[in-house]
Amino acid sequence: MTAAPLADEADRADTVGTAETQARPEPRTGTERRRAPLVLRNRAFGAVWLGQVLTQAAVRMFQVGVSWWIVAYAVPEARGLASGLFMAVCTLPAVALAPVVAGAVARCAHRSVLRTAAAVAGVASAALALWAYGGGLPLTTVYAAGLALATCQAFFDPCLTTSVPELVDDADIETATGFELSTQSLAGLVGALLGALTVDRAGVAGLSAGCAAAYLGAAVLVACARFRTVAPDGVDGTDGADGADGAAAPPRRRPLRRILAELPSVRRILICFTAANLFTAAVFVVIPLYTRSVLLGGGGTVALLEASLGTGALVGAFTGTRVPGRPTVAGAWCLGLMALALALPGLFAQRPVVAGCLAVAGWCAGAVSVRFVALFQRMVPTADKPGFFAVMQAVLGASLPVASLVFGSAGDHLSPQTLCLAQGIGLLPAACALALLGARTPEAAAAQSTGGER
Repeated sequence: MTAAPLADEADRADTVGTAETQARPEPRTGTERRRAPLVLRNRAFGAVWLGQVLTQAAVRMFQVGVSWWIVAYAVPEARGLASGLFMAVCTLPAVALAPVVAGAVARCAHRSVLRTAAAVAGVASAALALWAYGGGLPLTTVYAAGLALATCQAFFDPCLTTSVPELVDDADIETATGFELSTQSLAGLVGALLGALTVDRAGVAGLSAGCAAAYLGAAVLVACARFRTVAPDGVDGTDGADGADGAAAPPRRRPLRRILAELPSVRRILICFTAANLFTAAVFVVIPLYTRSVLLGGGGTVALLEASLGTGALVGAFTGTRVPGRPTVAGAWCLGLMALALALPGLFAQRPVVAGCLAVAGWCAGAVSVRFVALFQRMVPTADKPGFFAVMQAVLGASLPVASLVFGSAGDHLSPQTLCLAQGIGLLPAACALALLGARTPEAAAAQSTGGER
């Protein structure tokens, strides 16, 4: 899938504009607007989507709860390093296991991968809950549990993204993507409301028991959903015994490097967001440190700040398609606004100001994600999607462990306000790079989308 060479810059601009118009969804008719939401009229997608809500809510609740447990209860000194190390451990599987995940998603029935990942995570959470109820829970055991849950999620998320065409019609792909991306926002919101509060009231034992229930419920929902077969060229197949598990004809496997080599503009966009994630991901380490040291609050304050971030991201996921402009231009503006929102708590330490800024930052993240992932869904050939989305998750996640360790360690020597300012300043180069990318090769990636799915 390569774009044909163009004669000159004028022709390139014209072709790009046409391609991006084709990549955007067509306006919906009045009848389509009156239809029921996708999760209600498509029971299979609704069940799997709810399963993802439960799994990501569980893993986020666990991460938020354990981060607060480390800062407030478990570690008397070097809290920043300890919490940063925990978050780094939780982000490693998505990066380290990307080739393994891509192979498993390409070879195995998608429903089986989703069901198994949720079930294994449920068993791991239940085992940790039993250990915690018995007392004497070592910190290393909690780290190991976080690694296990993150590993299961590393298989679940890209597999669900790849499975979207097996659950919905082509006309509903962008809507389904919006619902899917809203899962992370819902998870952040639920984790914010339950994670730290649960630790304050029931400890790690109660936290783990709640996660186990969510994971096992997700496994049941996925097991009850019916996937349909999608041929490698994107044409729907008929339901059958194999289709029930989402098994398709064995796709043509290609090296992951070759997939990205044929999508140069997509590769550059991913690099920009990887750099941005070095600073945006640090918010999950900064929030508990800021709560304890600056706002002098408890689990309820952590819940408020995490809920603000999650609510903003949820709204952004559903309104991202309405943001005007090309994806690179809209993305650059959103990153600039996010930089301002993350930096302001470094200057104003009032709780309402911090909560409002996190809501704005979350909205920017959600809006950018839905625009770009929907574009990628249409650009990447069906046979390459398992590898591409695993690579996308790995590339974007590569900066997360680094950000967690760097900002966590810095939190033991610098004030949380200084960390906030560093986040905002660090985002500005990424925003400028994305804007320049749009100016130099305005949606060249979209120019490839005309043949990407066919």
